[in-house]
Amino acid sequence: MTKKIALVAHDNMKPQLVEFMKEREDWFWGRELVATGQTGEFLEKGELKISLTRLLPGNQGGYTQMTALVANGEVEIAFFLRDPEIVQDYEDEVADFIRECNRKNVPLATNPASAELLIIGLIRKEAAEKARDRMHS
Repeated sequence: MTKKIALVAHDNMKPQLVEFMKEREDWFWGRELVATGQTGEFLEKGELKISLTRLLPGNQGGYTQMTALVANGEVEIAFFLRDPEIVQDYEDEVADFIRECNRKNVPLATNPASAELLIIGLIRKEAAEKARDRMHS
């Protein structure tokens, strides 16, 4: 099973997520991406050359759906660009998502700098796995 990359962004962070992904479009291309509804819609309008699966909007159960994917071991890494200044009325669902990422040891980036480091780490991990596979074949 190919694991997914979870994508979520608070409303005023959505443009940053689009720019972040545009700058790394080659890396994201061909990966299995899943986003909450409004984040996914925003990414699709951002003219990225990627495909993704859209869940429900976060405030309508999207965080709960994303949390279930993490709980089922279907998510490899998560990008959740958060606005530290807002608290949403469904903050419990947000906290559940973050808690489940921690429980399942899923790397979670909450800003562009940590997202960049996650990608670098994953690239290095993938390169090491390929090198190890070549040595053992």
